[in-house]
Amino acid sequence: MPGLAIAAMIGVVAACAARAEPSALPPKPYRPVEIMLPPAAGDAALERLREELAAAARRRVYADLARLVVPQGFFWERDFARRNDGRRPGVDNLAAAVRLEAHDGAGWDRLAGFAAEASAEPLVSRPGVVCAPAPPRYDVVAFARLLDETFTDGAAWAYPRAEQVPVHPAPRAEAVQVTTLGLHFVRVLAWHGEGGDGRREFTRWARIVAPAGETGFVRADRLAALGDARICYGKDAFGRWSIAGYIDEEPRPKPQP
Repeated sequence: MPGLAIAAMIGVVAACAARAEPSALPPKPYRPVEIMLPPAAGDAALERLREELAAAARRRVYADLARLVVPQGFFWERDFARRNDGRRPGVDNLAAAVRLEAHDGAGWDRLAGFAAEASAEPLVSRPGVVCAPAPPRYDVVAFARLLDETFTDGAAWAYPRAEQVPVHPAPRAEAVQVTTLGLHFVRVLAWHGEGGDGRREFTRWARIVAPAGETGFVRADRLAALGDARICYGKDAFGRWSIAGYIDEEPRPKPQP
């Protein structure tokens, strides 16, 4: 009986080693899938709301923010901890969603980032609601093929926010640029410099694999991902926009070697 147990244990260890082996190999090159960045929403009233949100985030005045959020009925998707409380004012739930005062008010910085997002797309599950930023346009079939070829899922990929994004050999802005990323999906191995709760707004750098297979570091604010958090806006019967909800970010992949 002990011999059988030892043999079984050896088999388990061997199987685990076999599964772990591919992650220890150098990242392989991949065929880039191009993206097209989304256009601006083009709604003057929504643009004014974004300007007011930017001003409120800059001043960090809670009352100014409260005027921009629906009083009741605020929704929060991917609220896995179930912190959204319909009995509270909408602004309180928004503050909880973005961790408004965490890390010396980093949530205000996140709101400022949302205010700068000019694109928005309708939220299919909620008629009359749009969410920002809108995702890029891309060939869905080609992206699915890329996931199959690299044995990854969508959470392991991001895309540049601009046409030319520099890649550095180390997570330092002064490090020499080794290459640039174009408008295509890029594989992310890990997000570095996260805050205590692991949220991306506290991340400073991403360790990436370029299509040719070389690894490097990109400033995290130069990248976006399909599963990133989004802020949502709704319009009332008088045509006035307000912040109606929030979609939290999807869980991130574990760091790889």
